[in-house]
Amino acid sequence: MSERIREKLNILADAAKYDVSCSSSGGTRKNDNKGLGNSHASGICHTYTEDGRCVSLLKILLTNHCIYDCAFCVSRKSNDIQRAAFTVEEVVSLTINFYRRNFIEGLFLSSGIFKNADFTMERLLKVVKKLRLEERFNGYIHLKTIPGASEELIRQAGLYADRMSINLEMPTESGLKLLAPEKNHEDVKRPLGLIQNQIIQFNDEKKIIKNTPKFVPAGQSTQMVIGATPETDKDIMHTADAFYKKFSLKRVYYSGYIPISYDHRLPLIGTQPPLIRENRLYQTDWLMRFYGFHVNELLNDANPHLDIDIDPKLSWALRNLQFFPIDINVAAYRMILRIPGIGVSSAKKIMQARKFGKLRIDQLKKIGVAYNRAKHFIKCADTPYQIKDYQATQIKTFILAECQGKYSKIDVQQLILF
Repeated sequence: MSERIREKLNILADAAKYDVSCSSSGGTRKNDNKGLGNSHASGICHTYTEDGRCVSLLKILLTNHCIYDCAFCVSRKSNDIQRAAFTVEEVVSLTINFYRRNFIEGLFLSSGIFKNADFTMERLLKVVKKLRLEERFNGYIHLKTIPGASEELIRQAGLYADRMSINLEMPTESGLKLLAPEKNHEDVKRPLGLIQNQIIQFNDEKKIIKNTPKFVPAGQSTQMVIGATPETDKDIMHTADAFYKKFSLKRVYYSGYIPISYDHRLPLIGTQPPLIRENRLYQTDWLMRFYGFHVNELLNDANPHLDIDIDPKLSWALRNLQFFPIDINVAAYRMILRIPGIGVSSAKKIMQARKFGKLRIDQLKKIGVAYNRAKHFIKCADTPYQIKDYQATQIKTFILAECQGKYSKIDVQQLILF
């Protein structure tokens, strides 16, 4: 690898790290030449397949030149940074050479917008076409859609990419106009709708024509920056819920705002992104997609923000003690899923195991239930007490104390007096 290519790789891989929609591991562990591997290597990130395999990707921008001046973006045109651009041939060569050396199994390719959307999208398309048709590369490719690109270019790209994504940037139109007045959400919705319709069309054709080509087989996703604008958690998750329903997205990613450069429109939050809030949003997202919760149950006008101290499932349970305790031996699957400390896998095992007899505490622990948390919300064959004996604040304090390793009989006796 030439020094010039290495320099470009360092610049454009570093600029790409702020895009979290490829499930980057976020690792910073360096190799001191005494071990194996290097999670800090330029451009290498990780994503996970549906069957749990970890896949390494080359994660780069085609260029960090950009015609837009989005206040939150490191590649904004007014930012004084090193600029670089790969040629189509250089990206193809890097991908193939890294793959042959077993460094990567796929490519995540995004780009700043230079000249205009179509000019940029054409070059992204040339990269994936060259990889697929000339190099016969069959690894995973995640391609970023450029807002404002023509429908024909997006359709063609969908025939060669495994997944496509386009960043919503801010949760609301007002937030986007504040920090990126040249952009709007409609330029994001149009390609999302186009790709969704094409996926449906190709799937329908495949039922009739066996050799119908694949079109974005891994689906599409989007990303929102969290904390740069004053939206509540309720605003964020209502936007995510609407996009899941309207565009059948595989994922919505939540990226905690990282202060990159000073701008009077941006909040002063120090140097660390709001990681706890980001984590709570992902947990809420999971509850909506896999646990049967409606967004209004978790976030509403009375509760517009997530509890930082506890996860959203536990927070919901403490606000709705009227539904508890739930009898683990007779309750419906959807209600068992709502019990704190019980995940999807454990809920399925409970449904199967109780066919052979009533479940007891020791059996629940063997199944994988986090019993120290779940015990406050369930009844089973040998439950020692009822949830009605405690208030929500007491239960929350019990659980937090257990998590901190400070749970004792004295604590319990004192808390019962509250």
